[in-house]
Amino acid sequence: MRLHATCKMRVQASSDCPVVAMLRPRSGDAQWMVSERYELQPWVTTTEYVDVFGNLCQRLTVPKGEMRIEVEMIMEAEAAIAVAPDAEAVAVRELPSDTLQYLLQSRYCPSDKMEDRALQIVGDTKSGYAQVEVIRRWIHEHLEYRYGVSDGSTDALDTLSDGAGVCRDFSHVAIGMCRALRIPARMVVGYLYQLEPMDMHAWFEAFVGGRWYTFDATQAEPQGGRIVLAYGRDAADVAFLSNYGPLEVTEMAISVDELKANTSTVALSS
Repeated sequence: MRLHATCKMRVQASSDCPVVAMLRPRSGDAQWMVSERYELQPWVTTTEYVDVFGNLCQRLTVPKGEMRIEVEMIMEAEAAIAVAPDAEAVAVRELPSDTLQYLLQSRYCPSDKMEDRALQIVGDTKSGYAQVEVIRRWIHEHLEYRYGVSDGSTDALDTLSDGAGVCRDFSHVAIGMCRALRIPARMVVGYLYQLEPMDMHAWFEAFVGGRWYTFDATQAEPQGGRIVLAYGRDAADVAFLSNYGPLEVTEMAISVDELKANTSTVALSS
């Protein structure tokens, strides 16, 4: 499916503020960039690099005062995500080396303290995709999606204790439990078509059956229409804006619309 996504924000800085942004998606097996627009007002010199997780990062300095940041893209995305109920877990000794970092405990995913809870939830479920799906479904059914419960210091154990959180919190719980079962799991942030309410979204992927599969504990059923912006160990690695000085996001609006098959091109407005 072809998606037209926009992210428009205004930020306010009390003094010049260095920033690293993750607002540009990369083309890959599951998505392809058709066209994009990235605008800064006022314009400042910007450089780009690829981080250790393969994400495109934009490095700039927001000048004192207000800046407007607008990103617009047309992406080819998967209309349905792949599912594989019979996919088995991959033995640690056979895992690709680049997946091993996603077995380690991290700031928001203290997996070394979550094994007992994970084993309790999965029971005698077959190791692999089926276990991940049981964890995803348990989170969806037992944790309440609620704003205002969590903040920037909330980790997976806090969310389990609170019994509520938002998409990033649900993902942290799932990632921590998967890693406790020796299944590599990573955080994903981006856009989801028909998300309510529309916002930046977070979900997770687990490596089973020799590949990464998408899971989303905020949704009742598997849902496609996703645009990935960044991957990481947890939310600390995938912030859409990392500021190194005082900076306030004063306005932000997200939109994701499907372009019909007979729409060959869309003019990206300035």
